[in-house]
Amino acid sequence: MSRIHEALKKAEQERAMSQPSREAAPSVMDAPVEPAGVYTSAAVATAAPALSSAPESLLARCRQTHWTPDPKTMLFFSADEHAAGMEEFRTLRSRLYQAREKHPLSKLLVTSALPKEGKTFTAANLGQVIVRQHGRRVLLIDADLRNPQLHNALGAEPGPGLSEYLRSESDEFSVIQRGPMENLFFIPAGVNTGNPAELLANGRLKFLLSRLETMFDWIIVDSAPAVPVADAALLANFCDGVLLVVRSNSTPVDAARKARKEFADRNVVGVVLNGINPELSPYSQYYYAAYGSEPKAEAKN
Repeated sequence: MSRIHEALKKAEQERAMSQPSREAAPSVMDAPVEPAGVYTSAAVATAAPALSSAPESLLARCRQTHWTPDPKTMLFFSADEHAAGMEEFRTLRSRLYQAREKHPLSKLLVTSALPKEGKTFTAANLGQVIVRQHGRRVLLIDADLRNPQLHNALGAEPGPGLSEYLRSESDEFSVIQRGPMENLFFIPAGVNTGNPAELLANGRLKFLLSRLETMFDWIIVDSAPAVPVADAALLANFCDGVLLVVRSNSTPVDAARKARKEFADRNVVGVVLNGINPELSPYSQYYYAAYGSEPKAEAKN
């Protein structure tokens, strides 16, 4: 029996003995444990508390950090309730909840065919619009270990983050940040690494997602583009669905088709068409004319 399993089993037994009159609650023992040899650090067993406690008390252990979000792209940090793009994200939120009624959907991978098509912009604003609903809690994860941008968009600290967790240098509560928006949490990519695909495949990310899934309504994972590297296809194995972002008048058709084929056997819940000119959308023209707000040019990551 591995050291981590022994430590977790002992913790469960001690908890059960201390509460003999209560029905045993789900704990970390209910989460899948990776095969022995996956974890090389003994600190994992001692630093991983059971998640049977209230999520609020556990998440209070996450680091409170100061964010300075980009007001041009982080739409829902603004006081303007009718900024360009906000209604589109509300519609996207509704579509995802409709998809959730048909299939289990709480861990969502957001990717694109190529760089600079708007996947980070989409992931960040989707998380923001979801937590606008009362009681909804979202975790954003920057899993683009090759060119992380999500911390720049949020104005958050770049680390410690996912790469440190995957190397067993930090536990989950050390890498999760709490920012100024209530119920929006964030794991940055962390320091750059020379072997991102191997790190993402070492088993610790799958374990992390299984531990945190019950604490959040949505976990939104921003990945590297799907066509140039294999990271997104790998991450799709750990998520319930894939949201593919393409950029209007920019993404080559062949690249979009190739990206779609990468997820042929995955649950592709939808495609976001990003960067549409306002004059090309009669509905956007009507909305902004009706509410007296001028369309703004979108700066996308």
